[in-house]
Parts: sequence; structure tokens; C-alpha cells
Amino acid sequence: MARDKSDGSSFEKINRIKPGTNLLFSVVMSVLAVLTVLPVLLVFIISITSSDSLAHRSFSFFPESTSFIAYQGLFKTGSRLLDSYIITVEVTALHTVLSVLIMTMYAYVLAQQRFGGRKFYTFVVFFTMLFSGGLVPSYIINVNVLHMYDSFWILLLSGMVGTFNIIVLRTFITTTIPIELFDAAQIDGASDFTVFFRIVLPLSKAGLATIGLFVLVGKWNEWFTGILYIENPKLTPLQTMLTRIQQKLDYITQNSSYASSPDGLQMLKNMPSEQTRMAIVVITTMPVLFAYPFFQRYFIRGMTIGSVKG
Repeated sequence: MARDKSDGSSFEKINRIKPGTNLLFSVVMSVLAVLTVLPVLLVFIISITSSDSLAHRSFSFFPESTSFIAYQGLFKTGSRLLDSYIITVEVTALHTVLSVLIMTMYAYVLAQQRFGGRKFYTFVVFFTMLFSGGLVPSYIINVNVLHMYDSFWILLLSGMVGTFNIIVLRTFITTTIPIELFDAAQIDGASDFTVFFRIVLPLSKAGLATIGLFVLVGKWNEWFTGILYIENPKLTPLQTMLTRIQQKLDYITQNSSYASSPDGLQMLKNMPSEQTRMAIVVITTMPVLFAYPFFQRYFIRGMTIGSVKG
């Protein structure tokens, strides 16, 4: 027992952080936190900066005058924005739940030692992580075979299964849930679905929250699928709409002759101002920022659990 105590004290001594080092880490982390928050703060300030102040002082943390006209315009006349917001929330919520559930099922099967095809299906997952058919074959399959062009299903089902996430979940299950627990449940007559829903899911909250956060943020920020497959304005995701706005602005600014034409002038007239674009960015970013604190506790635990064994 004395030896174990000595080993424990030696381990704590080696891993003890000195006050000076702790202070240095705190200062560095504080600086990084400020650098992370400043761009978000600047975007919000620009969104409430008046046009005159923006013309005189450009982007500034201390505008001469403020105005909420950009937000008023979005909420009064932004029916298309509201449609994009609704479809994005629906797709993100359903996609996150289904994706995490499917990937956890797959990971649970791969974590079972008694499953004879475990190595083969693990290789299948690993192979698809390294090699894929590419953009053209996937487009042909989605449009010509599955007929999901300009439909809700292409937004919901695209990227449903992430091979890297499956491997992470499999490792999480094997390192946190004792195999004896599975054996005991089988002896008691529990089916695989019973074990999955009543044992695996409750004991894997940290891992599920971690992967769920990754999936949620990735789906919320996804824009390329909408660019490829969506034409219906009511099905256009929020990020896709922002990307199309940016593409139109870039096209006009890079083609001065077109900007002076009647079509170009009309397009410029219909384009949102700089404040409106920043207001859209703020509106699209806020849900993720508010959702993160609810995942933070599980997120930290999910990233660290299983990293130290003993």
C-alpha cells in the first residue's frame, strides 16, 4: 500500500503545473479567447452600424451612429430568409438525430466481439473513409437513380453516415462499456435492440453529445448540397442562400461593365447592404452559439474519456 501511495504521489508531482506555468497558460488562453470573440463582435457591430458611419469610417468597433434598420428589414420583408431559416432548422434537427442514431447502431455492431463479420465491416468503413466515388457519380446516383433533385430528402440524407464518427463511437463504446455488461444482458435474455436502447445509449451520452455537436455544426453550415441540387426557394438552406448572395456580389464587382448595365443596376438595387449581410450572418450564427453550452459538459467528457487507462 505504501508503494502505491508513493507511486501516486510521484505521478501527481510529475503532472503538477507550477504557478508560473499555470499563469502563462491562463494568459495565452485568455488572449486566444479574445481573438476568437472579436470577429464575432465586429460582425454584430457592423450589422447595427448606420450607412453614413460605415461610409465615413468603414469597419470600426466604435461607429459614429447605430441603426437596426437591417434587422427590421429582414424581419419585415425577409419571407425568403424565414423559409430558409425554417428548412435549415428542420433539416439540421432531423439529420442530427437520425445520423447519430444510425452511426451508433453501426458502431455498436462493430464493438461486439461475437460478431463474425466485424473485421470485414470495419474494413468497409475504413476503405470508404480513404476512397470515394467522387462528385460526378454521386450526382448521377442522387438525380437519375434516387430522383432526389430539388427535394427535401437530398438535404436530409446527404452525409448521413460519417465513417470517422463511426470509428470514434466504436472506440468509445469498447473503452467505456465493459464487455461483461453485454454478456450479462444476453444471459438475462435481452435482445440486441434492448441492449442498445437500454444500456448502450444511456451509458454513451458523452460520446453521443460529442458526435452530435460535430454533426449539428457541420449540417448547419452545409451549403454545397443546396448549390448542387436545390432550386426551389422554399427548400434553399440558409447557408446556400448566403453563398448565392455572395456569388452575385462578387460577379458584379468583378465585372464593372456588367455593373453599369441596366440588369446590373437592377441587381445592385435588389442586393442587400453590407449591414444586412452582416445581420444575416449574426442570425445564422446565433443558434449554434446558444446550442454549444448545452453540449459543452458532455463534449469535454467525450473528448477525454478513455484517453487514460489504468
